[in-house]
Amino acid sequence: MGADQIVDRMGFSQNQLVLEVGHQDDCDQELRSSIKAKVGNEFVANEANDVVDAVILWWREDDGDLVDELVDALTFLTEEGPIWVLTPKVGRPGHVEASDIQDAAPTRSEEHTSELQSRETISYAV
Repeated sequence: MGADQIVDRMGFSQNQLVLEVGHQDDCDQELRSSIKAKVGNEFVANEANDVVDAVILWWREDDGDLVDELVDALTFLTEEGPIWVLTPKVGRPGHVEASDIQDAAPTRSEEHTSELQSRETISYAV
């Protein structure tokens, strides 16, 4: 599945504000570019205090406490907005197991609801 198809399935739409957390050089640039093209905006910086329509959280095994990051992300998110946790695919450095993401997800009173895979990334909606 191509990046544009994944972005469509993730539910992004024109003019949404998207907070990006954890961006580094190892992030899936194709997926990132497709999200930006779909929403038509630059991502909101992690330091901003804007209310956003969605959060993309690039997460790696050694990044710290995922529960804390999810709670922080909820601070800026509209009630219906998704948080997408993006992790490297199995076998790539920094991969996070789905069960670890599920363990952190109940902070939002639900488990992850979607799993999508691009060439480089597995995406989970929490």
